[in-house]
Amino acid sequence: GMGGPRMQIEELAFRYVNPKEFEKSKNLMKKRLGKSTRKLGKIRQDVEKRLKNENIPYSMDGRVKSIYSLWRKLQRFDGNIDDIYDLMALRIIVDNQADCYRTLGILHSMYKPMLERIKDYIAVPKTNGYQSLHTTVLTPSKQIVEFQIRSKSMHEYAEGGLAASFHYHEQKSTANYAKRQSEKLPSQLQWITQLQEIASKLRDGEEISSEQLNIDLFGRRMFIYSPKGDIFNLPHDALPLDFAYLVHSDVGKHAAGFKVNGKIHPFNKPLENGDVVEVITKKLPQAKKSWLELVKTSHANSKLRSQLRGLGLLESISSATAIIKEKARLKRRY
Repeated sequence: GMGGPRMQIEELAFRYVNPKEFEKSKNLMKKRLGKSTRKLGKIRQDVEKRLKNENIPYSMDGRVKSIYSLWRKLQRFDGNIDDIYDLMALRIIVDNQADCYRTLGILHSMYKPMLERIKDYIAVPKTNGYQSLHTTVLTPSKQIVEFQIRSKSMHEYAEGGLAASFHYHEQKSTANYAKRQSEKLPSQLQWITQLQEIASKLRDGEEISSEQLNIDLFGRRMFIYSPKGDIFNLPHDALPLDFAYLVHSDVGKHAAGFKVNGKIHPFNKPLENGDVVEVITKKLPQAKKSWLELVKTSHANSKLRSQLRGLGLLESISSATAIIKEKARLKRRY
C-alpha cells in the first residue's frame, strides 16, 4: 500500500529540490489537460455505452500522470510534451481476465490502435507482478488516448501491492486455510515460496550465503514458460535444472535433457526471459553429484542435495558429522 505515499513524497520533494522544473512541468500539465479533458469525457461516454451494450460489467476512472513522472518522461523526449501519450489515461476495471481481452477487442473495433503501443502485461506480467492490458488508440477526431484494462484482483495488486492482493484473495476464498496454503501461487508471486524456504532453513540453523540470497530474492527476475503455457518465475540467468526443480522435484530428479524453444539445450547454458522449456525425463533417476554445479537457486540446490542423499550419492549432514568426530577421536588417541 505504499504506492500512494511514494507519489506524494516524490511530488513534495520535487517541488523543493527543483522548484523551477516543478513549476514548468506543472504549467505544461495544466495547459495540456485543459485541452484534453473535455474531449476525453466524450470518449469515455462512448466507451461506457458500448460496454453496456456488450453486457460487460465494469468501472471506469481517469488516471493523470504525476508531475514528477511527467518531468522524468520529458527528459527522455527532449522536453516535448506532444510525444507523451500517457499523460492522461482511462482505466477500465472488469470482473475477470476474459473480459479484459473482450474489452481490448471492443476498443480496437471503435478506434484505430497504435500497434507498437499495445502492451500485454497479463500474458507476460512485469517482474514486480503488475498485470494489465495497455493500448493507445487514435480517435476519429485525431485525439490519442491511452487505455489500461485490468481485472479487479489485478487492480488491487497494482494499487495496494502484495498485502492488498493477499487480502483480496483471502476475502474472496471460501475454502479452508490449509487448502489456501496448498494453492499454487501466481507466477509473479512464486518468490514468496522461495522466501519461506529460506526462512525455514535459517530457523533450522542452515547457512545461506549472501550471494545465494542475492540470486534468489534480490536479483533481476524472468518468466519461463512450460510447453502447456504455465509461467514460472526464476532469477535472471537461471539454468535449466533450476526450472525443472521449480516445476517439481521429481521432474528435476528424472531430467535427462532439455528443449528450449524447440531446440536441444545444454544443462550449463542459462535460460532467457520468455523461453519455452520442455524437460525430457527418463523413468530412472538421473540426478548426479555433478549437478550441484548446474543449479543456481537455493530451492533447486536443496532438493537436489536431498535426492542425492536418498540415492546414496551424497553423505547426509549427520553422517559427515559422525565421520569428523570419529577422526578427531582417533587423532587424540594417537
